[in-house]
Amino acid sequence: MKTTMDMESRLAPAVKAVPPSGIRKFFDIAAQMEDVISLGVGEPDFVTPWTIRESCVYGLEQGYTSYTANRGMPELREEIARLYREKYEVDYDAKTDILVTVGVSEALDLALRALLSPGDEVLIPEPCYVSYKACTTLAGGVAVPVPARAENEFRITPAELAAHLTEKTRVLLIGYPNNPTGAIMEREDLLAVAKFAEAHDLIVISDEIYGDLTYQGEHIAFSSLPGMQERTLLLNGFSKAYAMTGWRIGYAMGAPALIAAMTKIHQYAMLCAPITAQMAAIEALRRGEKYMKKMVAEYDRRRHLIYDGFTKLGLPCFEPKGAFYIFPDISGTGYTDEEFAEELLKTEHVALVPGSAFGECGRGHVRCSYATALDKIAEALARIENFLKNHRK
Repeated sequence: MKTTMDMESRLAPAVKAVPPSGIRKFFDIAAQMEDVISLGVGEPDFVTPWTIRESCVYGLEQGYTSYTANRGMPELREEIARLYREKYEVDYDAKTDILVTVGVSEALDLALRALLSPGDEVLIPEPCYVSYKACTTLAGGVAVPVPARAENEFRITPAELAAHLTEKTRVLLIGYPNNPTGAIMEREDLLAVAKFAEAHDLIVISDEIYGDLTYQGEHIAFSSLPGMQERTLLLNGFSKAYAMTGWRIGYAMGAPALIAAMTKIHQYAMLCAPITAQMAAIEALRRGEKYMKKMVAEYDRRRHLIYDGFTKLGLPCFEPKGAFYIFPDISGTGYTDEEFAEELLKTEHVALVPGSAFGECGRGHVRCSYATALDKIAEALARIENFLKNHRK
């Protein structure tokens, strides 16, 4: 006689404790509707530049379909090392200090699994990307949110970090330019955080996937700060700056012992990143900068349009200085952020993400991606204006 197994009871507690992504929820709903303008998923609307795609086509024609070294193709690691040496004046050994991963998401997962023992705490400025806390939990750690406030342009300070520090704190995980707020950290801000990390002997994981999408000032690689290279794991990739989200190619750079530990996990879980994506990444670093700069200039135009639009609509809004997100405050509408997103999607067919998907500090806000065409942004703003006129509580 067939019995029914209670599979739910067999699931690991850490997995059960992690909620589904709040970003994907609204994306999936929008995908079932017609005439939707999506300001939800953070994906460039540009196609990967042809020269990068062509390198992949050439590789396939030449039969490059094998595994690569676990750490990634030597040529790619050399190009990554060259980039950081020339652009940020920080020297990484391509043989020992760099690991090529299946997107930055894998790099983050490997890092936390390599660093955390059960119960270790990770300081995470919030609002933050949805994966940060989930990956910490799945690695057996404890995510400790540290509020970054709109009145301080969502920057984090040593005083705020210190208020959440305990004897179990092991890692500080930061992501600037920030998803979802578009905030950046100036050099003096980062130097203060670096001093805090050194004083408390913390490892810093710095997610810099949006580093090239900095519109005011310059992006500072955290590992380039005095004394920080030895205690920083820097994460970056190609998805955002080169419109290569579907290629799933990223990298991690850090101390040889940490990279070796991450590589050990990578060997068993993934083995290597796809060779075609690695070849495309090599081409991106060698000849893709001019295309990247054109895309960044277009994002900047869109940034001004959407910021001016929300300001005219009377929704308090921090002017984003990096990435391609804006984080307006909708608390004055009478809706919660979840209600606002749901009603706007239902009545006006505009998809965006509730701020609470990015942590408690995001409540009362919504995240809008301006990685979409100018005319669509203008139409989305018109629909939001109509929503505010007719549906305000």
